[in-house]
Amino acid sequence: MNDVNSSKEIILIAAAAENNVLGKDNKLIWHISEDLKRFKRLTEDHSIIMGRKTFESMPKALPRRRNIILTRNKEYKAENALIVHTAKEALDLAGDDPTPFIIGGGEIYSLFLSKADTIELTRVHKSFEGDAFFPEIKSDEWELISSEKNKSNDDKTLTYSYLTFKKIDNK
Repeated sequence: MNDVNSSKEIILIAAAAENNVLGKDNKLIWHISEDLKRFKRLTEDHSIIMGRKTFESMPKALPRRRNIILTRNKEYKAENALIVHTAKEALDLAGDDPTPFIIGGGEIYSLFLSKADTIELTRVHKSFEGDAFFPEIKSDEWELISSEKNKSNDDKTLTYSYLTFKKIDNK
């Protein structure tokens, strides 16, 4: 378990290309409706922690979730969201949620990678140009515990896999 709060299982959830690209110009590059439905199913009724840019890339705060925005900007305000300035504050605001989700972007994933217990990664089997990246998953720190390959219904040329990693307990 993580060292921040042993009663929580912190989960990073992301979709990343083969070259770890998450997006470009604060937008997703691909559209995989099955993955968006899975994201909704997994994160509903949980706290979701994200950076300001990720929040601003969405039309509004996601319903049926506690939206927590981590930003350096002390003046930042957002409708239907809570604003924090440290990872600890974000996790504290997640309250009694046993599984808060970290939903991006790249800087936020890197910040929480060492604190996380699980990674739910949708690996898009293609490389893309982008400016936001998922951190490298090191095989000596993370174990792949499940993998499920799929083909997109939206873009027939796109294949992707749902990968679940658990942190290796090196104690």
